[in-house]
Amino acid sequence: MSRTRATADLGEFEFECGRTIPIEVAYETYGEYDGDNAVLICHALTGSAHVTGSTRDNTDGQAAAWWSDVVGPGKAVDTREYFVVCANVPGSCYGTTGPASVDPETGEPYGTDFPAVTVTDWTRAQARLLDHLGVGPLRAVIGGSVGGMNVLEWAKRYPERVDRVVPVATAARLDPQILGINAVARRAITGDDAWNGGRYYGEGPDPDEGLAVARQLGHVTYLSKESMDRKFGRRSAGMLVPDGFAPDDPAGEFFPYREVESYLDYQAGKFVDRFDANSYLYLSRAMDDYDLASGYDSDADALAGFSGEAMILSFTGDWHFTVEQAERLAAAFETAGVDVAHHVVESDHGHDAFLVEPEEVGPPIRDFLAAGVEGRAVSDADQESFAPVHTSLFGN
Repeated sequence: MSRTRATADLGEFEFECGRTIPIEVAYETYGEYDGDNAVLICHALTGSAHVTGSTRDNTDGQAAAWWSDVVGPGKAVDTREYFVVCANVPGSCYGTTGPASVDPETGEPYGTDFPAVTVTDWTRAQARLLDHLGVGPLRAVIGGSVGGMNVLEWAKRYPERVDRVVPVATAARLDPQILGINAVARRAITGDDAWNGGRYYGEGPDPDEGLAVARQLGHVTYLSKESMDRKFGRRSAGMLVPDGFAPDDPAGEFFPYREVESYLDYQAGKFVDRFDANSYLYLSRAMDDYDLASGYDSDADALAGFSGEAMILSFTGDWHFTVEQAERLAAAFETAGVDVAHHVVESDHGHDAFLVEPEEVGPPIRDFLAAGVEGRAVSDADQESFAPVHTSLFGN
């Protein structure tokens, strides 16, 4: 598989907030471009441009390739057929300009002086990158979670540049419950003394405790009650709380350190080693702020300029972005006159299903890319065609 990993200097970039700074965008491409086969993949909140590859790849501190079971040679998004582009979004810490990057005017990291970032900014930066690479109209834009919001913004902002969109495990906007959880997660970071107003680069300890709690809160929203019960139950981990996670709470030693706590502590420990606290603040705010209907009378009005096809994937155990939210999104596409299919996956994995169940995610994506809404989502467990909007799980 032909692959390019590089950083593009896009020059001065004006953010939606009105500020302008020079930005660089880290990206990866896979396969060969023939002028008509480009597919853009949009990563989730703390993901990177490294969407696929060997586990032996040097990821420069990033998480391992996050969708290798869906993207690659012979996979649903077949890099022997499609030219795949994945770009790290502005505000992140994986090569694209973000809070940890050096401000050329001061010679110091931007920190919280970095411009406010929106999903629209991500989309505009991706469009600039594709122009820079000489990539024309896109066969498809695909993404999950907040990456799915990024996909929706492509259909809204650049409808003439994309033929098919695949928003996965996403919605037109967050609901108040997730907004509240995200707000608490950010308070955990900004309430950490080490955060120091965002000026912690090279000046003291990183705000690891706050970032760890933020990640733990987020991770709970990615799982379902069923998956947590199956994985952990109420079982004791059979060990003491590890150093770094033990609170000064002698009475707490009477009670068991449970498997679910151990799992969350382990995940948090890995996360703080690879991600930047300020980036978490910026990117989570971008997700919270996103509203497909912004600037329009309705979601359908926002999508009215899109003349391609759409396939929405949702998961029954996902309470971060629910099937009901996906159903409303599908209805908005339909009202806008867009050919749309809503593929509902029966799953108890929660929001993580789009990452951990490639056997359910891959087939509908593969067939939609090949044949649009007339394709068949075929897997060992599902021999049915895509569910039309009016007969899907919560049809009207």
